[in-house]
Amino acid sequence: MYQGRLLFLGDSLVANFDWQERISHFEIQNLSSPGETAQSLLNKIELITEEAADPQIIFIMIGTNNLLMEDYDYVDSVQKTVVLLSQHYPTAEIILNSLFPLQISWIDQEALQQINRSMQAISLQAGCCFLDLSAKFRSDKAGLFQSDGIHLTEDGYNLWAKSILEYISFLLEDD
Repeated sequence: MYQGRLLFLGDSLVANFDWQERISHFEIQNLSSPGETAQSLLNKIELITEEAADPQIIFIMIGTNNLLMEDYDYVDSVQKTVVLLSQHYPTAEIILNSLFPLQISWIDQEALQQINRSMQAISLQAGCCFLDLSAKFRSDKAGLFQSDGIHLTEDGYNLWAKSILEYISFLLEDD
């Protein structure tokens, strides 16, 4: 018996993992797409709301592809996405996940940290949750990223799934 529905939205980091296996006490719906950007996620909100049936929790991890394209000005799209999802699913808890510290030399780590701070501010303004995992995925933690410096290894996904479960447990306890 499921405790509720959990909707995942994001890019390949979210799309390419079997969340149902890891979070088996929730019915998982993963509408993530490889290559997704913040703007393309915003553009498909109507499609998402048609496909996603009353999630109790909405998990969003978006922006990695924006960074890879050196687009550092996309947080307005994230904010609009959160607002629209909040309006369509007023009883759902929305969790906005921080960006991971990508292991790519040309990514401006200070800009990445500023984007995470901006997304945290969006969360506060919108009344949703912010799951900051940047410290857990810092470059001194070996073995969390594949050789491309972007995608996660099995250890990275294990750490991420465990962190999400801990956060969801906290949310459920707090209700």
